[in-house]
Amino acid sequence: MGNKSNWIRPYGDTLNDGKVQLSFSLPIPCNALGEEAAKKIALQMGIHNPSVVHATPLSDQFSYYIVYGTSEHQIDVSTVHINEVESKSMSKEEIEEYIEKNFIEPLVFIGASTGTDAHTVGIDAIMNMKGYNGNYGLERYKGIHAINLGGQIENETLLEKAIYYKADVILISQTVTQKDVHIENLTKFIELLEAENKRKDFIVIIGGPRINHSLAKELGYDAGFGPKKYAFDVASFAVQALKDKSIKSKKAPE
Repeated sequence: MGNKSNWIRPYGDTLNDGKVQLSFSLPIPCNALGEEAAKKIALQMGIHNPSVVHATPLSDQFSYYIVYGTSEHQIDVSTVHINEVESKSMSKEEIEEYIEKNFIEPLVFIGASTGTDAHTVGIDAIMNMKGYNGNYGLERYKGIHAINLGGQIENETLLEKAIYYKADVILISQTVTQKDVHIENLTKFIELLEAENKRKDFIVIIGGPRINHSLAKELGYDAGFGPKKYAFDVASFAVQALKDKSIKSKKAPE
């Protein structure tokens, strides 16, 4: 067993009291039976003394519950390992300076929401000029030619356009993740690149609400970015990775 100070539990009122709150829906009417079923499910999840603090009907046959109780679980944080993108984070201005110093031609970033995913809010936040939350998108970066293909783009079309525009970086956004449909789609794109012998031609980055760097590496991508990541996060990694791989001709050292 690790050092006692490394062990942590959730808390609500006092440290390590184990208090948690969880919410879920059930395919059952909102009534006394529904509330009791919600408490039974919480008990099976290891929540002691569960209490339904909120219940509301979603329809005649569906209901929503918020349950409060005490968790029996704790973890040793010294055993928790994370896999994060390993690159220096730079500001927009630093990225532009880095590109000017290290590359001759503008870098081409092409992006899309692929497969059946019609949600473009993620790819737009990274690529569109206005960006998101006060952080400009790649269209505003000097030295970057950003091409946003939008939503519901087939993998074959994305690769075809990447080759046509001589892209350096391919960005894929996946918002729709029900039943892990994004995993299948992302896997197929890597398989397509490998089948066409094009995997080494691009830096390929994925992003979305259920994307992280570990998943990206597992699927064969160069990097993955989840929520609260912006254009400068993506561009910082991409330009450094491009320099390391020498994909684009570089200027002579100063």
